[in-house]
Amino acid sequence: MSADRNTPVLEVRDLCVRFMTNDGPVYAVNDVAFQLGRGQTLGIVGESGSGKSQTMLAMMGLLARNGAATGQVLHHGRNLLGLPAAELNAVRGDRIAMIFQDPMTSLNPYLTVERQMTEVLELHRGLGRREARVRAIRALDDVKIPDAKRRIDFYPHEFSGGMRQRVMIAMALLCEPEVLIADEPTTALDATVQAQIVQLLRELQREHGTAIVMITHDLGVVAGLCDDVLVMYGGRVMEHASADDIFHRPSHPYTRGLLAALPRLDAGAETLRSIPGNPPNMNALPPGCPFSARCRFVEERCVSTMPMLQHLSPGGATLRACHRGVAELDAMEVSGG
Repeated sequence: MSADRNTPVLEVRDLCVRFMTNDGPVYAVNDVAFQLGRGQTLGIVGESGSGKSQTMLAMMGLLARNGAATGQVLHHGRNLLGLPAAELNAVRGDRIAMIFQDPMTSLNPYLTVERQMTEVLELHRGLGRREARVRAIRALDDVKIPDAKRRIDFYPHEFSGGMRQRVMIAMALLCEPEVLIADEPTTALDATVQAQIVQLLRELQREHGTAIVMITHDLGVVAGLCDDVLVMYGGRVMEHASADDIFHRPSHPYTRGLLAALPRLDAGAETLRSIPGNPPNMNALPPGCPFSARCRFVEERCVSTMPMLQHLSPGGATLRACHRGVAELDAMEVSGG
């Protein structure tokens, strides 16, 4: 990786997202923070409704009309939150690009892939149609679209789901962005195509040094791609650690619950353990830890007081928000508590 890998190209500080609804305010994201260096991949994981996608949409100024974001989203020190639309549009799709979950709803069904791709280059790079077409074909070749020179003139419905997602990746990388935000890019794909997409992203990242934010509920994708992981629940960060620590030394009960529900080739189905209950009602979050109602290790203070997100050990990289210590959790696991 590049020598400036640890220099942030994107830094999020105290990001909060609130929606005004008929039932009152909904606090969808609360105090999310992270840094992303060149060539680094951050996975943001959690169940549906945990705040993953709203974090991404807030970063890019794409919240619904009733939504508002506070905090800072710094791209080379420039705060993207609150930028005029024209200035933000100059960043989106150019320096920071996005891949959405469903390419069929992200691609325009009435335009050929060629027109949708060349439009990006005309807008952000000022290229003419002919030169843009050449660049677009090269991008389709890079993501391994067979016979790209011919298929670039196809409409989105003429591609399979996996090929449409490759088209979306090619479009996102046309301007060689510094940051690629991928929101559940493999959810609608079968396991074989998922693996191909993850491998493709790894290859493109090695080639271009792109920083990636991978938003997903699939821990298998995280294991294959991510350097660091942000675990979210109820709109809050529960744990932030290296991928290696998340999978081998998880420190938060929610992270442990997610991993216990993950199928393993070296274990039988009887070892799987689901997390009981349902995610919290975001209209009425508890005063304490949002995971307290489902946590096997809950105690009285968990219900009444939200634990601070703090370092697991002095000078360590892992952050966690839990009242109980890791040694205490380990002992309770052994005793069956």
